[in-house]
Amino acid sequence: MRRDRLTFGMLVGIPLIQMLLFGYAINTDPHHLPTAVVCADYGPFSRALTAALQVSQYFELVPGLPDEAAARKLLREGEVQFILSIPEDFGRDLVRGVRPEVLLEVDATDPSAVANAVSAVNTVFSRAISRELTGPLARLRETPAPFDLRVHLDYNPERRTQVNIVPGLIGVILTNTMVFITALALTREIERGTMENLLSTPVRPLEVMLGKITPFIVIGYMQVMLILLGARVLFQVPMEGSILLLLAVTSIFILANLSVGMTFSSLARNQLQAVQMAVFFFLPSMLLSGFMFPFRGMPAWAQAVGNVLPLTHYLPIVRGILLKGNGWTEITPHLWPLLAFFLGALIVGLIRFRRTLD
Repeated sequence: MRRDRLTFGMLVGIPLIQMLLFGYAINTDPHHLPTAVVCADYGPFSRALTAALQVSQYFELVPGLPDEAAARKLLREGEVQFILSIPEDFGRDLVRGVRPEVLLEVDATDPSAVANAVSAVNTVFSRAISRELTGPLARLRETPAPFDLRVHLDYNPERRTQVNIVPGLIGVILTNTMVFITALALTREIERGTMENLLSTPVRPLEVMLGKITPFIVIGYMQVMLILLGARVLFQVPMEGSILLLLAVTSIFILANLSVGMTFSSLARNQLQAVQMAVFFFLPSMLLSGFMFPFRGMPAWAQAVGNVLPLTHYLPIVRGILLKGNGWTEITPHLWPLLAFFLGALIVGLIRFRRTLD
């Protein structure tokens, strides 16, 4: 181990990464969740509800929304997780005892991310309105609340964890298999000397690389179709969007992970080191992508690291297509970072792979 510095570094580095990520980055009670407010009433009671959201630690208001259509667009894209709609004449009806309704729409694709906020919103609103009920309006304090709060859980109304977990498994399984298999397969070829025999034939290094990774692309699509079939048949996961669009975007994600595996194989001296490097990449992908824990509950530095990883951007794409019916317009904000990672990993992988073959 003293002579094999890479293995020693992995054995020390992986426990340190686990400790830091689980200790600092993981938070199952996210705060400051982006919230859009669509208000058609500008009285003191509406302002009290808006101010209560701002004061609460669970919500963070998104300014500058012109109408409800803009707010719903942000909800579909995952830019906001709540939409609060206050109807016209809310204050007038409240004073008259008509009990107006306030609508809170929730992006429930990840139930654990919004559960505590949804539980707290009733108390937050009741306290805010209660402070405004003074003088002749004090009689309205006798009821639990002089208005009705309607909570609509969009995209996963039953709060089933399978609806959130199973689509995300596509990205997790592809990350695992594509990086591990590619790193091990190419390292094994170099370790056994069969790569040299292959290069003695009239093929070029680029052709060798393409020949090695093409079967893994086919394997990746087989895994995707198997998971989609199981998601529909076993767990009744809704599939609102285009499966062809999902398969097209998945090709970029598969190629990005194959490029990472190819780079690791060129750096590793043996298969053990290849496995260690793959674990070194897979562990942050699992913990910082939002698959296991709410992404918005992580500190800023953890989100910055997570935004570099392809799984972080693939999860909103696959969940958005399957659960929300998103199209090209909605997935584009996450598609560009995925393409950038793929191109960067491909360039590094090609350079390292060519050097290894030389």
